[in-house]
Amino acid sequence: MPAEQGAADARRRAAREVIDILHEIATLLNTHLDRQQLSYCVSLIENGANPEALAKVIQQLREEYPASSDGEASDGAR
Repeated sequence: MPAEQGAADARRRAAREVIDILHEIATLLNTHLDRQQLSYCVSLIENGANPEALAKVIQQLREEYPASSDGEASDGAR
């Protein structure tokens, strides 16, 4: 079992590193996606979602539901 646990930990670390790198890229591109939102996007894409369609849906949602200016929404929701 310890070998399985070590392998699982290594996979978690690798996944965390990937999300960290993607978050840095997303920040440079001003996507306003936080790590959790990026993680959801990656998961959707890994499960077959079309990346371009996903980007369009995010843009549409942001237009229909803009972040409130009273601080109700987090910075990552914009």
